[in-house]
Amino acid sequence: MSSVPRFWRSLGSRYNLEGTRCKECGEYYYPPRNFCVNCRRIGHIEPYKFKGTGEIISYTIIHTAAEGFEDQTPYTLAIIQLDEGPRLTSQVICDPDKIHIGMRVRSVFRKLGEDGEGGMIYYGTKFAPEDS
Repeated sequence: MSSVPRFWRSLGSRYNLEGTRCKECGEYYYPPRNFCVNCRRIGHIEPYKFKGTGEIISYTIIHTAAEGFEDQTPYTLAIIQLDEGPRLTSQVICDPDKIHIGMRVRSVFRKLGEDGEGGMIYYGTKFAPEDS
């Protein structure tokens, strides 16, 4: 049961690409942080909703997937640097032959997977080419 509250607490960052920003130095964080690693105790953290745009810094194409994701291969996982600065890892929805470092991407809301025998579907953020 302890995982249920954690799941609901993470919905903002999972579904809305929400993080935090330090009002002292202007540093952005994703996932959200409770304190600024630059300013330490003098930093004042506030919630921040990212625009959801950025560029691919690095990527890999998955041909042999983990259990439950076999029907999605091949798919692309990328490190994406958001325009505000933070980097995150996410699946990029596009033809694997067309992906490249420096590609502009935007966040999209998509199915991430299914859990358990009941097949509870869960959703979250993936990325797609900005021009699509």
